[in-house]
Parts: sequence; structure tokens; C-alpha cells
Amino acid sequence: MKKNNNFLILLSVFCLLGMLTAGFHADAATLKDSDGRTISFNHPFTRIVSLYPAHTRNLLDLGLNKEIIATDRNDRQLPGRPHVSFRDDPERILALKPDLILIRPMISRHHPNLVHRLEQSGVTVVSLQPTSADELFPYWRALGLLTGREKQAEMMIRRFRQGLAEIRKKVSAIPLKRRKRVYFESIHRRMKTFAPGSIAIFVLESAGGINVASDALQLRNTNIASYGKEHILSKANQIDVFLAQRGRMNPVTVEDILREPGFQVIKAVRQGQVFLVDEKIVSRPTLDLLKGIRKINSILYPPRPGENIAHAR
Repeated sequence: MKKNNNFLILLSVFCLLGMLTAGFHADAATLKDSDGRTISFNHPFTRIVSLYPAHTRNLLDLGLNKEIIATDRNDRQLPGRPHVSFRDDPERILALKPDLILIRPMISRHHPNLVHRLEQSGVTVVSLQPTSADELFPYWRALGLLTGREKQAEMMIRRFRQGLAEIRKKVSAIPLKRRKRVYFESIHRRMKTFAPGSIAIFVLESAGGINVASDALQLRNTNIASYGKEHILSKANQIDVFLAQRGRMNPVTVEDILREPGFQVIKAVRQGQVFLVDEKIVSRPTLDLLKGIRKINSILYPPRPGENIAHAR
């Protein structure tokens, strides 16, 4: 009888362990980050420093909060949390006792010594940033895997797919000959656009826009592409709408664009079709991209008066 009791106790323990580890499989505790490094781990991370606002937004959407112990200095999504920077002394970050630091390739590319120092101290550093729409879902799944929120990551993907399907159904009703041709600016002072296949161009095309800078050359492995003023002006009469992201990367105004020497020949400038969109909803790989797609769709194809009345009703 005693042996049977011991067997039942052991069985109960194994069942409990199975429940605790469900969804975090041994063969899934390895991933490759955006720098091509293989990251191996055996449990979800619970003390996370996020050095990119998009990481923070996605972690919050995965249902995490207290696990995010610090964010980037320019990230205001979690008031009251410590703010750190990749420019800080590594000891300031290490003093927070993180077990995971989420960065992006720009940081590891320009500050390799920081990454090396953090890893020397036994902290896992993971560099993630999708540069195309095809990488968006794997990125969310990677964050879900790192934090033990795989199911929540799949829920995010379902939400995005459903929202995108609704928008695309609306766009499909617009004949191709009526689609607006758009120049989408990323950095005004450098006359840069977005790389074909980038997340921002995915947002534009999902909204029903046609990218006039489809021949732009991608800069390294980023979302940005070179174009130049001469190239923009060579397509002046093709640009129905001049769109620019606005934010820390591109602190531009409509007036800056209208007054740019030479831009007065651009069709969109002549016709007052110059618009700004928040970079957070067109460039950052979060669920807010759906807001960006809807926003650009409303700019390109504003409702007609009759449609406004019907909507109000």
C-alpha cells in the first residue's frame, strides 16, 4: 500500500511539472536573432530590459508588464520604470539585474563592446528587428518564445491577419486605374524613402497605394533606402500623394516639404496632397501597423459625402 502511495505521489509531481512546462518545449528553446546569432535558453525570461519601443509595445501586447524592468530613455510606455540607454555605462544596466536585454541590430552594429560586456556578465542579449512584413510574425513568435507567451503571440498574429483581411477587402473594391501613386519619405533631410519590401511599404501597399519609388536601393539590411532629390523630381508628375513619416527619425513638417527647393514641380505638392503619418504606426513592427494602414487608406481614399452620412447613421 505504501509503495502504491509513493507511486501516486511521484505521478502527481510529474503531472504538475508537465503542466508548468507545457508550451515551453526543450526543442523550442533555441532561436536565431536578427544578427544571425543562435540563442539558447531553458526557461522564460522574467527580468527584461527593452531598448527599443517596439519591443516594449509587443511585450505589453503579449500580456507582460512587471517583467519589463526598464525601457529605453525615449520610451514612455511604462511611466515610473527606470530608463536606460545603449549609450550608458554597462554597469548601470547590469545594476538592474536583468536576465534578458532586448536590442536591435543598429545597437549591436554600432556598440559591439556593450553587447560583449553584458554577455560577459552572464546576461542574455537578443537582437531583433524585422525588416520586412514576412519577418513580422516570426519576430512576434520569437518574443513569445523568449517570455513563455507563445499562445499570446499566436493570438496577436490572428488579430493582425483578421484586421488586414478586412482592410484588403475594402481596397480590392478600388480599381487599379484609380489607385494613388505615392512617394513615401522616411528621412527628409537626407532625401530617403523606404526600401521596397520594407514594413512601411507593406503598410502603404496594403492601404491601396502604389509606391513610385519601387526602384529605391536598400541601405544595408534596414527599412531605409536611398533615392535623392533628382530621382524624386524625375517622377514629379507621377506622384499623386506625397507621404512622410513624422517622428524622432524624421521631425519634418508639411511646410518643410512644400518649401523644399525644387519640390514645387511635384504634382502632389502643387495640388496640396502632402500628408504626415506618425512613424510609430507605419515603421514599428507592432499591432499598431493596422492603425497605420487604416490611416493611409483614409488619406488616399477619403470617404465621399454620401459615405460620411451613411457612416454617421
